[in-house]
Amino acid sequence: MDSSPLTDLVGIISNGVASIESAYKKENVSFPALNEPFSPGPLDNDAALDMTIRTVVAASLQLIATIRPPMESLQEVASGMYMSATLGTVNEAHVANVLGNAGTQGMAVQDISKEVGIESGPLARVLRFLATRHVFREVAPNVFANNRISSSLVKVSSVEEMRKNPASQYDGSPVAAVVGHITDEALKSSPFIPTYLSGGHKDAASPFNMAMNTKASIWEWFEQPENAMRGHRFNTAMKGGGERFPPSTYIEAFDWKSLGNDAVVVDVGGGVGPVTLALHKAFPQLQYIVQDLGPVIGDAKKFWDAEAPTAITSGKVKLQVHSFFDPQKEEKAAVYFMRLVLHDWPQSTSQKIMTTLRKAADPKSKLIVFDMVVPHACAEVPPLPGAVIGPPAPAPLLSNFAAGHFVTMVDIQMLNLVNGMERTLEDFVHLGDHSGWKLESVKPGPLPAFIFSPV
Repeated sequence: MDSSPLTDLVGIISNGVASIESAYKKENVSFPALNEPFSPGPLDNDAALDMTIRTVVAASLQLIATIRPPMESLQEVASGMYMSATLGTVNEAHVANVLGNAGTQGMAVQDISKEVGIESGPLARVLRFLATRHVFREVAPNVFANNRISSSLVKVSSVEEMRKNPASQYDGSPVAAVVGHITDEALKSSPFIPTYLSGGHKDAASPFNMAMNTKASIWEWFEQPENAMRGHRFNTAMKGGGERFPPSTYIEAFDWKSLGNDAVVVDVGGGVGPVTLALHKAFPQLQYIVQDLGPVIGDAKKFWDAEAPTAITSGKVKLQVHSFFDPQKEEKAAVYFMRLVLHDWPQSTSQKIMTTLRKAADPKSKLIVFDMVVPHACAEVPPLPGAVIGPPAPAPLLSNFAAGHFVTMVDIQMLNLVNGMERTLEDFVHLGDHSGWKLESVKPGPLPAFIFSPV
C-alpha cells in the first residue's frame, strides 16, 4: 500500500516517540508524566533529543491540522485570546502557587477562591477551560491541581511575599514573567494590529502605542512609576530568555583566537554584559567594551563587581554609556557585535544602526549580529551560498518545523510592541547591502550568528 501524508505523519510521530523513550530508558528514567509537577531532568538540554521532540511536535500539529475540519481549526485560532486572557488571570492571581501546596490530590475551587480572591464559579470555568487544554488538571469535579505545564508558573516567592512587594513578585521566575508580559501588555496591544497594518494608526509607532495611548516607547513606558512592576517583570523575562542560550553560542560563533592580543571587541547595546562575560572568560587576552544607556551601565557595574571584578580593575573590560544611534565612540575595533538588538527595530532603523557602526569600522573590522532567523514555511534556496540555518525537515512536514512556530510568534510580538521584526535570511542580506556591510557567513546554533565584513 502506498503511503499517504497521514501515514507519513503517523510514522514520523511513532518513530520519534520510540527514539525518545529509548533515550530515557538509557538514562534509566521515565519520560515526565503530564499529570506530575515539572522537575528538571537529565535529558532536558540534550540537543539531539530536542530536535526529535520538535519533529514529533511538528508532525502532531500538522496531523491535527490535516484531519480536523477546517472550521474547527479556524475557531481555535480565532479564539486564541481566551487562552491568553485565562492564562493571564491565573498567573496574576498566583493560582499555581496556591495549588503547589495542595499536591496531586488538588484543591476544591471554593478553597482556591478564598486564597486568590476570584469568585469560585468563574474561577472553576477558567480553570476547566485551561485544564481541557492540558494546563492544570481537574482531578474531581471542581477540584484542581497543578500538572507539568501549570507548575512551571509557580513563582519562587510566597503568595504573602508577592502581595507585600508586588513590584518584585516575578523575581527569579522567568517563565511566569514571560507569560505575564505576553498576557498583559502584549494582549492589550494586539487588538490594534489590524488598524495599525491597514494604515489607520496616524503617527502611532506601534499597536502598543495605540493601545496605551502614549507616544513613549515601551522602554520609556516601563520606566514610568506606575509601570514599575511591568518593567521589572519584563527585565526578569528577558534575563531568563537570554540565559537559555549557552555560552558556547557566542564562544563558538567566531574564531576569536584569530584576533591579536588586546584586540578590541565592542558589545553594542550589551545590557549588563553577560555575553562579554562569557567571551572574557574564554578569551581573556582580548579587550572588551560593553556599551548601553546610563541606567543599564549602572546595573552593569554591580553585575561585574559580583561576577568578575578584576576584569574591570585590570582594564580588560570597560563599561561605557553610549546610544547606538549616536556616532560610535570606539573606532576601528576588531569586532563589533550585537545580541538581540536589531529585532527591536524596523528595517530602516536597523540600517541606521548598522550604518553608524560601518562609519566607525576599519576595513578589517567584523560585525557579528546574534539574532533569531525566520525560516520560510516552504522550501527555499538560501540567498547566501552555504548558509544552512537548520536541518531539513522530513516530508511532509513544513520546512520550518524546527524554529518556525516560536520565531514567527516572536515576530508578531515585535510588530505589536515596538514595530520591530524577526528577519529572514534575505532580510539580513538586505540589511548589509544597505548599510555598507556584506553578509559573509552564518553560524547556525540556538541563536544564529550573522557575520558581516565592510564593503
